Amino acid sequence: MPRYEFRCRACGDTFEVNRAMADSAAPAACPAGHDDTVKLLSTVALGGRGGSFNAPAARPAASGGGGCCGGACGC
Repeated sequence: MPRYEFRCRACGDTFEVNRAMADSAAPAACPAGHDDTVKLLSTVALGGRGGSFNAPAARPAASGGGGCCGGACGC
């Protein structure tokens, strides 16, 4: 069963709820009893070493050629 992460706007607590995907948009009450919560966007990290997967080669670092994200703006 998928796990969804929520944050309470009243107390700032972050908590998880296990529920079916069909119920993913349903509101969830904070464990402290507050109803003002928001569902967070969670990321999934998968790892492992499979014999049939070849990871792409690493790209070389950009060499400050100017322009946004070219090194000149510091982002």
